Amino acid sequence: MYAGVTWHEGLSFTGTARSGFEVKLGSSQSGGEAGGGFRPLELIGIGLAGCTAMDVISILQKKRQDVTGFEVTVDVEQADEHPHVFTKIVIHYLVTGNEIDPADVERAIELSRERYCPASAMLGKAAAIEDDYRILSAGG
Repeated sequence: MYAGVTWHEGLSFTGTARSGFEVKLGSSQSGGEAGGGFRPLELIGIGLAGCTAMDVISILQKKRQDVTGFEVTVDVEQADEHPHVFTKIVIHYLVTGNEIDPADVERAIELSRERYCPASAMLGKAAAIEDDYRILSAGG
């Protein structure tokens, strides 16, 4: 894997990866605006959400669950002191569909956490990670 950033001005950067995609990064630490981009630690949260989301939806599809909507959000608590490391992470899964089996959702989350998601494995060495899920019927 390769990842890098190119500086523009102030605390504004563009991140790139071998995949060819770009992402804007910024910070409001120096009293200015956010530089028109994500803060670096936000990208870690997004990376965790994306990593586990890809695992869980893939597993649910293999289990032939009729998922019509799927969201993963991450809430992070950080230390008050610098370097403001993550101290607690809660991953929330929202699965919408028809006759979704809660046991399949629980198993998919468990497999992501314990076997497949490297972001969860790495961050779990630094902070407590919890998860929860909700299932909504596609009909309302």
